[in-house]
Amino acid sequence: MTSSNPYNSIQPVQWKNDNLFLLDQRLLPKIETYNEYSDLKSIANAITDMVVRGAPAIGVTAAYGIVIAARTRFTESAENWKSLIQQDLDFLANARPTAINLAWAIAKMRPLIDAQQGNPYDTLLNTAKTIHQNDIENNVKIGNYGASLLGHCSVLTHCNAGALATGGYGTALGVIRSGFAEGKIEHVYADETRPWFQGARLTAWELKKDNIPVTLITEGAAGWLMKQGKIEWVIVGSDRIVANGDVANKIGTYNAAVLAKHHGLKVMVAAPTSTIDMDTLSGNDIPIEERSKNEVFVVEGNQIATEGINAWNPVFDVTPASLVDAIVTEKGIVENPTLEKMQKLME
Repeated sequence: MTSSNPYNSIQPVQWKNDNLFLLDQRLLPKIETYNEYSDLKSIANAITDMVVRGAPAIGVTAAYGIVIAARTRFTESAENWKSLIQQDLDFLANARPTAINLAWAIAKMRPLIDAQQGNPYDTLLNTAKTIHQNDIENNVKIGNYGASLLGHCSVLTHCNAGALATGGYGTALGVIRSGFAEGKIEHVYADETRPWFQGARLTAWELKKDNIPVTLITEGAAGWLMKQGKIEWVIVGSDRIVANGDVANKIGTYNAAVLAKHHGLKVMVAAPTSTIDMDTLSGNDIPIEERSKNEVFVVEGNQIATEGINAWNPVFDVTPASLVDAIVTEKGIVENPTLEKMQKLME
């Protein structure tokens, strides 16, 4: 699974020796290690536990997980594997509810399961590999489309929408990689992204690997950064884009978009069309995952918060389409998104 693009050295999801290998993103940047998976439950748990994260990467991982589930169920019963695998698909679908690529990958694989006669392994594996390769190729297209909107500028990004969040290359970081390669992007500012510090641990790590200049900031510094005239664009990814152009992304994205609007800056959302959910009309209808309060209280095993208090830990927020200047996909660009424009894109 490689691309000819020079900025595609990071491969978070790999298929080797008939098993799935995931780069454990919980340990980055200190440790780079791959975990091997040979059963569906462990793969679903890896998605829930943030071994792998980012909507496109979750979709790719889910596709390979279904291959493994089918192999296991067919070995158990060549006659009844189709009925047995249904519980696996349900379990997988609940691993993370907000990232629509998970449901998208299951929907891609389910008809193949239903139609399969005999051993499903080769058919499903070839499809999973195609999903993986297409994701990388689509990300390069997204990067090139997004870069076409840029002048000479510096940008802010939030969370990690890079190679680590995808099959490779990245969405928001794909735009940044392409923009930097074209000499358009001078500098990148990365929000640290509490509570998992994806910006500090992952985005900064990726950009440093590619020798793209990056400065880490706290989320609270973003408004003041904009006030100083340091950036021209906010570029982010998405875990779900709905029919009217509202965007669910990592918590804090809404803050950055509101600040950008106030300062007259532009907001770009970079995502493949597999992240677009045309069956959901408004961001108000997106399920927002909430995770343990301990993620807010504890950093690398050390409690930093006062004992005996509560915490609220929504993982995503929703940025309304009115705050988005451009949604960039592998099919093209939607500027100032509306329902009609999104429908036209997805025709």
